[in-house]
Amino acid sequence: MVNSTHVSYFTLSVYFDTGFFKYLFFMIVMCVYLCILGANVLLIVVICVNRSLHEPMYLFLCSLFVNELYGSTGLFPFLLVQVLSDIHTVSAPLCFLQIYSVYTYVCVEYLNLTVMSYDRYLAICYPLQYNSRMTSNRVSMFIAVSWLYPFIAIWIMVSLTLSLQLCGNIINKVYCDNFSIVKLACSDTTVNNVYGIFITFFLIMFPVSLTLISYMRILRVCFSGSKQTRQKALSTCTPHLASLLNASFGSCFEVLQSRFDMSSVPNMLRILLSLYFLTCQPLFTPVLYGLKMSKIRIICKRLLYGEV
Repeated sequence: MVNSTHVSYFTLSVYFDTGFFKYLFFMIVMCVYLCILGANVLLIVVICVNRSLHEPMYLFLCSLFVNELYGSTGLFPFLLVQVLSDIHTVSAPLCFLQIYSVYTYVCVEYLNLTVMSYDRYLAICYPLQYNSRMTSNRVSMFIAVSWLYPFIAIWIMVSLTLSLQLCGNIINKVYCDNFSIVKLACSDTTVNNVYGIFITFFLIMFPVSLTLISYMRILRVCFSGSKQTRQKALSTCTPHLASLLNASFGSCFEVLQSRFDMSSVPNMLRILLSLYFLTCQPLFTPVLYGLKMSKIRIICKRLLYGEV
């Protein structure tokens, strides 16, 4: 038996020899990463420099865009190196660092979406009380909790994984994954599994449930209100709901990939499924909000093209 602290590296077994095409894949991954960086940085700058956007909804959006940058940076530089490499190994410290960054990104994403849905619920269902309820202190508290809670919870999860005794070092993924390392353990993993269920419930399932409840109440108010109320609600809530559905879609792919035997699925398709959440969500979110929210769209045009 070998303690995980003595494992110097892990091997990512899903990669296969693509020959000359690895340079094409490198360019594709690089273009996607640059698009994610450009879109998210642009919207962060737009929100930060325009005082008219210093409202709770846009501050929560800014937190979401920062998280997209954080999550994509935890994956793409690593992925670019692996695409060009002939030996697909990663040092143990870097592997656990990537696990920490990827998992915190996912949890912060869901908590951010939950806070945003609550903000829209107050704005649409209690418009007269909105300013008194969604104060600057409360906005700061929501953002702080959305970030600190996952960082503490995932730190505990990674610490539990580090304490395991491992009987191997081969990970069947294109990036480091906590569940894949737990499966390599030859010591008792009961605590890890129970804590994994705790994380899944309190940082993913519970926030998603709260988000759906908020939108159900918003829709109920919309259908009982005027046409103008419905239009306003739909214009502001559609991007939030679409982002949640996209995130949930990607999470389902990841659960299927990790928990079930996918050996019958083509290798390339498995790779795409495992990368869906970490690539499509950071790319999809800024495009969606940039196109759907008129205030952001107008200011972006003014910055990029000098239009009014």
